[in-house]
Amino acid sequence: MFVVRRLIVSFFVLLVATFLVYVLVVLSGDPLGYLATDQSPNKAQKIALVIERLHLTQSTPQRYLGWLGGVASCVVPGRTCDLGLTKDGQQVSDLLLAAMGSTLRLVVAATVLAIVLGVLVGIVSALRQYSGFDYTITFSAFLFFSLPLFWVAVLLKQYVAIAFNNWLADPVIALPTLLVLSLLSALTWRAVLGGNRRRKWIVFGVAFVATALILFSLSASRWFAQPALGPVLLTLFSLGSAWVVTQLTASVARRNILYATMGTAVVGVVMSFVLKPVLEDPNWAIILGLFVLSLLIGAGIGYAAGGLDRAQGARACAMTAAFTGLWIFVDHTLNAVPAYSEAVGGRIIATIGSNTPDFEGNFWMRFIDSCTHLALPTLAILLISFATYSRYTRATMLETLNQDYVRTARAKGLTERTVIMRHAFRNALIPVTTLMTYDFGTVIGGAVITETVFGWQGMGRLFVNGLLSFEPNPVMAFFIVTAVSIVVFNLIADILYAYLDPRIRVS
Repeated sequence: MFVVRRLIVSFFVLLVATFLVYVLVVLSGDPLGYLATDQSPNKAQKIALVIERLHLTQSTPQRYLGWLGGVASCVVPGRTCDLGLTKDGQQVSDLLLAAMGSTLRLVVAATVLAIVLGVLVGIVSALRQYSGFDYTITFSAFLFFSLPLFWVAVLLKQYVAIAFNNWLADPVIALPTLLVLSLLSALTWRAVLGGNRRRKWIVFGVAFVATALILFSLSASRWFAQPALGPVLLTLFSLGSAWVVTQLTASVARRNILYATMGTAVVGVVMSFVLKPVLEDPNWAIILGLFVLSLLIGAGIGYAAGGLDRAQGARACAMTAAFTGLWIFVDHTLNAVPAYSEAVGGRIIATIGSNTPDFEGNFWMRFIDSCTHLALPTLAILLISFATYSRYTRATMLETLNQDYVRTARAKGLTERTVIMRHAFRNALIPVTTLMTYDFGTVIGGAVITETVFGWQGMGRLFVNGLLSFEPNPVMAFFIVTAVSIVVFNLIADILYAYLDPRIRVS
């Protein structure tokens, strides 16, 4: 009943909102104004076409009702979706589909990364309250949040894309750069791991030396010119992921689960070589099918070896299989970088557009092309959104850690990992969930500034172009998608509250 009531109320809210927006767009200007200075002999014909396409002979309420009827046809089975025409005679529904695809590629990846990184950093920042790491993250987050997006985008074009593309012509890491990067890595690991002063300096030294050796090896072997993980790194990364997953979900002391996750990683690496012919030039259906199959196999291994806690073993091994599949995917992608670099003249990181015009290549090269065009706009949005999630997570995590039930969990003798992951983190997610669902709803509308700077033809550009030409149909297409997304994701948030907090009931 709760869901039904919310849907009914949301329907009438959308009805009123769409009418108000439609009226405001109609009153904002004259869609025939651009023809006032037209000197062509067929001027009268052009005016008549615009009047016919936009139904300018009808009153505003009549035009709105006609548009509403077209929107209703989009949800009625058997009827063709009709969102009206533009002044040029284009179907707005076709423009909307193209714009949505472009926008979803642009903003969803950035939003997911911002959520994941912001939440993780927020948790660590709360656990290391008032440490150097906490102060650094706080300063950096608010610095990025205060920067204008268009300015950040221009800086990324100049100092990330252009500079990086120039460096790839001779990818050698200079000694000063190597030392600075090693120092930053050492300071980061020292702050994240914490501990007493002796432990901090040990972590600092190990991280500095390890980072320096890794960067020197990559530079000396010219790995950046011919990148790949290879069998050794693929195996190490997969086994490392198995260890981390086991530590987070159970404990490395649970040897049966640890051995099961390690075995899952080994099976995944072996299967990557068996399936190499299939992965030469696959499609997304094959990739998705193999991913689902790997999850099922991993869950089966975990269930069989989990002992008394089979469900926990199945979860741990399924997660390990997912990470192993991710490393295999990364390995195949890196192997295709040299061929892609040659195809685009060495300028790997793109600065404008959503793809390379008339580009042809196999699956991995097309995927790289999409990623390289996404890199800069995703990073721009990520830097701005990161502050919100990290600050919200830090604040809610600190509040949760001071609750009585967390102190009770510690007093019962539970491990700190269990206290943080099962008791504190889950309850700290409740306020963050509101922010997540709201962001997912709004980003569907597009990032107007980002799309403008990076030359993406998405939802934001559709909205701006409609406003500038005083056309209600493109603007309303943008508005109805954004409004429905916000309503749906807010409903999802209400349902998630009941899952995260058993005291809340959806009724």
